[in-house]
Amino acid sequence: MSTSHQPWPVADFHCDVLSKMMLNSALDFNHPELDVTHKRLQAGGVKLQTFAIYIPAGAGNPGIDHVARQIQIFREKIAGPEGGLKTLLWREEAEQIVQPDRRDIWGVLSLEGVDGLEGNPFYADLCFALGVRFIGLTWNFANWAADGVMERRNAALTNKGRELVQRCNELGLLLDVSHLSEKGFWEVMELSARPPIASHSNAAAVFPHPRNLNDEQIKALIIRNGRIGLTFVPMFLQEKSSPPMSRLLDHLEHICVLGGAEHIMFGSDFDGIKEHVIGLEHPGCYLALTELLLKHFPEGLVKKWLCGSAVSYLQENLPNQCN
Repeated sequence: MSTSHQPWPVADFHCDVLSKMMLNSALDFNHPELDVTHKRLQAGGVKLQTFAIYIPAGAGNPGIDHVARQIQIFREKIAGPEGGLKTLLWREEAEQIVQPDRRDIWGVLSLEGVDGLEGNPFYADLCFALGVRFIGLTWNFANWAADGVMERRNAALTNKGRELVQRCNELGLLLDVSHLSEKGFWEVMELSARPPIASHSNAAAVFPHPRNLNDEQIKALIIRNGRIGLTFVPMFLQEKSSPPMSRLLDHLEHICVLGGAEHIMFGSDFDGIKEHVIGLEHPGCYLALTELLLKHFPEGLVKKWLCGSAVSYLQENLPNQCN
């Protein structure tokens, strides 16, 4: 089936547009320096884009003001009249993402590392009130809540980190285990009331990068009915730069062998990477990825991986507006 004229709906669970815009206030949502733009989302059929709130090293000591500034950028430049995206907040809205008669593009906020919450678990309440729906406790290194995957000691959660998870459970904030240390991963899997996701990670058995998930981690996410967002970060796919798009197929096949065919989605990491998979340089390239997938997998599975699996997760796990 050709997708050249009408792209299928896509959900992408990770990009770093907001941190780029925070560091350079001259950027708008169609600036050529960005991978993810409104026009490219339209071109690629992306109906849902997750926008990570990440505090890069160049921003100074992380604080709640960095989080608030990126939420403000999302509201002013991406959502609403200027950017054109709708903000996804509630379970009741998730089913609208794939309605064929709607042309809306939705954005949802995630927090990539809780450094900016300044050690205060109740800042999670503020994030939730301002529209954040996913929280990853760490980036690659240690903070007040947990160790990241690149922290050599590989510790789990701190006491305050456990308090934060409990508060997320109470609020309905969903947890993202990409970037967590392995011990932290297992503790979150135990403590989280709802199925966690790994928004942008691949399979370590296919390529052994520390940010990729081992088979036991993948199986645990499958058992919990969580989701795994395969990512387009070149260094997670092979040692050499500029891998071909076909390298993703090995990760897809491996997760399917482990029983995860119903749990796969995508988390590109666009705007968080300096090099790209050949042919996957921006969201408009999802059409080419779709064509590749259709050469190797059934149409029904491809549609699930592009959007259906992510949307069903949201329909089951986002907080209910009526509560």
